[in-house]
Amino acid sequence: MLRDPAPMLARALAQWGGHEDLWIFGYASLIWRPDFDFEERRPAHVPGWHRALKMWSRVNRGTPESPGLVFALLSGGSCHGMVFRVQRQQAADVLATLWEREMPTGVYDPRWLRCLTTHGPVSALAFTLSRRSPNYTGTLPPERYRQIFREAHGRYGSTHDYARLTYDSLRAHGIHDRALEQLLRHAR
Repeated sequence: MLRDPAPMLARALAQWGGHEDLWIFGYASLIWRPDFDFEERRPAHVPGWHRALKMWSRVNRGTPESPGLVFALLSGGSCHGMVFRVQRQQAADVLATLWEREMPTGVYDPRWLRCLTTHGPVSALAFTLSRRSPNYTGTLPPERYRQIFREAHGRYGSTHDYARLTYDSLRAHGIHDRALEQLLRHAR
């Protein structure tokens, strides 16, 4: 089910309001490839949401014939990642570019989440996924992860490379993700 991303962008812009700098929460590839200019980056903790490699990717990390996986932010647990501060004057352009990358089919549910940083909390835009989405994988067995890591390649490369780059980037920022570490063991 495709959703029109344009009204979702308009809603996100309206909710932000344009009176302050914009914060964006990165939990996977945005950490190692933000593709936008930012003024500041901080480690952040988001209670109530967790990073999970549980979203089908039929373009970026797979194909319709051999779907890959990408990370999603799912409700429950907690997530460590990074928040990026974008100057107010550039925020609308950055969001438009980010929407092209993250929201071409409107699959994510953009939300403003309370992100805890060492300099205090910030409200940041994050791309979450509903468990009711047809792109949510649910629980996959280890052999399915092995197959996906071995076979799934899309426009931006393989699912395995994407997961490995995310893991390495998290480690470089002092973030340990045990669930991701365990998933990567299936690639062997």
